[in-house]
Amino acid sequence: MNCWVSKSRTRFPTSALLLSLVLALLLHAAPAPALAAEDSLAVTSVAAPARTHFMSLGVGKSVIIDLPRETKDVLVADPKIANAVIRSPQRAYIIGAAVGQTNVVFFDAGGQQVASYDIAVKRDLNGVRTTLHQLLPGVQIEGVGDGVVLTGSVSSSVEAQQAGDIAARLVGGGDKVVNSIVVRGRDQVMLKVHVAEVRRDIIKQMGVDLSASMNYGTAVVNFNNSNPFTALGRSLVADNSFSASSVLRGMPTVNATLRAMETAGVIRTLAEPNLTAISGESATFIAGGEFPVPAGYSCDPATHVCTTQISYKKFGISLNFTPVVLSEGRISLRVMTEVSELSNDQAITISQALSSNSTNSIVIPSIRTRRAETTLEIPSGGSMAMAGLIQQQTKQAVNGLPGLDQLPVLGALFRSQDYVNNETELMVLVTPYVVRAVAQKELSRPDDGFAPASDSQSTLLARINRIYGIAAHIDPITGYQGNFGFIID
Repeated sequence: MNCWVSKSRTRFPTSALLLSLVLALLLHAAPAPALAAEDSLAVTSVAAPARTHFMSLGVGKSVIIDLPRETKDVLVADPKIANAVIRSPQRAYIIGAAVGQTNVVFFDAGGQQVASYDIAVKRDLNGVRTTLHQLLPGVQIEGVGDGVVLTGSVSSSVEAQQAGDIAARLVGGGDKVVNSIVVRGRDQVMLKVHVAEVRRDIIKQMGVDLSASMNYGTAVVNFNNSNPFTALGRSLVADNSFSASSVLRGMPTVNATLRAMETAGVIRTLAEPNLTAISGESATFIAGGEFPVPAGYSCDPATHVCTTQISYKKFGISLNFTPVVLSEGRISLRVMTEVSELSNDQAITISQALSSNSTNSIVIPSIRTRRAETTLEIPSGGSMAMAGLIQQQTKQAVNGLPGLDQLPVLGALFRSQDYVNNETELMVLVTPYVVRAVAQKELSRPDDGFAPASDSQSTLLARINRIYGIAAHIDPITGYQGNFGFIID
C-alpha cells in the first residue's frame, strides 16, 4: 500500500522521504576536516590575567585559598614577608612571616595566571583588640606598618592614656603608637597659686684703717693697715666714716679711719597667678624680665672693629603645671614653680677695649633661684603647700695684724670684723579646681567702675580717681512699693 503526501500539488513517495532524512543525518554527524597547523595557531586565544585580590594577614597566621582551576606553580615576590604552599591542585595556603607587603601569583600547567593576591602582613591585633573592647569599648586599633593607630572616643584622658599604654606594650615603644582617640567633654582645670618669698639680710662691719709714717734721719718707715671685709667681699661705705690724724713736729704722722656700718633689709616677693588648662595639657606663666649677657664677639675683617654679641637670660616668677582629671573631683597634678632674681653676689666684670685709649666695663650679675617641682593627687578645691624651703647662711670674718690684733683693748685698732646673715624662706600654695565655662556677664575686670577724677578734684583734693570698684546694681523704679527713701530707726 502506497501513501502520498501532497504539498503544492507535488507528491513524494514515503520511501523517498525517509531516504532523504537519513542522508541529512549522516552529513550532519560527519567530522569537519582538520585545520592546518598554521590555521590552529591563528585562532588560539590567550586567557586574560586573573583579577588581583587584596588580603590582610597577621604575622604567624595562615589563610586557605581555593583556586578556580588546577594550579601547577606559584610565585612569591618576597618570601621573607609571606610564603605560599600548594597542598592540592586547587587549594593553597598563604602564611604571614613578617610585617610588610608582597604579592602571590598562581599559574596552571600551561603557564596561564590562575589567581593573584596582594598580601599586607600586619601585627596580629586580635588579642589586643579583644582586650581593648572589654576595657574600653569605644576604642579601635589598626596596624600600620610597624606601628598601630588608635581611633574612637573615650570619656576622659585617663582612658585614652590607658589605651596608649596597652598599645605601646604591644609594639615595644610609644613612638610607634599614633593615638587619635577623641576625648568627649574634656575637663578644664584652673590652678590658683600663691608664691611667697621672704628674705632677710643683716650685715655688720667694723674696722679701723690705720696708717703711720715715721722718719729716722734719712730713713722713712711707712705703716698701712686697711680693712678687707672678706665675709661680704666689699665695704658697705666707700667714704670714711670717722677719721683722726696727728701731725706733731718731730713726732710720727698717724692717720686712723674708723669704718662701722650695720644694715638690715627685708625683701618680700608675692605672686598669685591663676591659670586654666585642659586636662592632660600644660600651662605656663612667667612674670619677670630678661637681662643682657655678652655671648662673644663679632669682628669685621675689613675694618677690624669688634662688637659684642648679646643674649638675654630670663628671671622672675615662672609657673608650669600639667593637670589630669582622674575621676570626678580627683586631679593628678604636676607643678613646677621657680622664683629667680638678680644679685650682685659673685657678679663678674668684663672689660672691653673701645679704642687704644678707652675701655668699657660690663657688669654681669648672678641669678639667685628658688625652684620647687612635684607631682601629687589632690581633690578639686583642696590645697597643697610646698613649704620648708628655708635657707640660712651666716658668714663671719676677722682680719687683723698678727700679734697686735690680740691685744685686749688696743687690738681693735689693728683688726676688722665682718658679719653677714642671710635668711630666705619660700612657700608655694596650690589649689586646683575643675571649672566650666561661664557667660561673659558673670565675669568682672579690675577696671570695672573706674572713673578718673576731674581737674578740680585732682588740683584741689589731690584725687586720682572718683570710683574704684563695681558700683552697686540699682533696679529701675516701676512704682511705689512700701517704704521709700531714708528710714531712721
